[in-house]
Amino acid sequence: MGLGTTVRAEPPGDPTAVKEVDGKWFDAKGDPTYKIQADGAVDWYTFSGYRRYHSECHVCHGPNAEGSTYAPALKNSLKNFDYAEFVGIVIGGRENKQAGNDSVMPAFAENKNAMCYIDDLYIYIRARSTEAVGRGRPEKKAEKPAAFGEAETKCMSAK
Repeated sequence: MGLGTTVRAEPPGDPTAVKEVDGKWFDAKGDPTYKIQADGAVDWYTFSGYRRYHSECHVCHGPNAEGSTYAPALKNSLKNFDYAEFVGIVIGGRENKQAGNDSVMPAFAENKNAMCYIDDLYIYIRARSTEAVGRGRPEKKAEKPAAFGEAETKCMSAK
């Protein structure tokens, strides 16, 4: 590969939830995804992702994953790369150099508010990328699964 060549993962594919494990939904590829009920209630992980996105990501990427003058709209970015690439970018950061329009996303590997909720962030942004979830805080949500609380406690207390 030559200099400046970018390798991209596959687009995320069909976000339809086909399997549920402890309140978390997965698509046919096994990637985390959202589940919206007929009454508009979102699954807990989508709601958690909304909360984490607006505490960690919106400062640069804008409210509701819609972008800003500082960083791109993640709801559009997630149309172009899958879960594995998303996780890689969040963990390792990313640098783009384009005709004087350089940008850098820092690595979040040491940030527990991002890493303990990386699936939640992906799920929320994925739901925004398909417009399955609108702007603003979801009005209805599923109850918090016990497995979520256990994983959260374990991750946040890890050294």
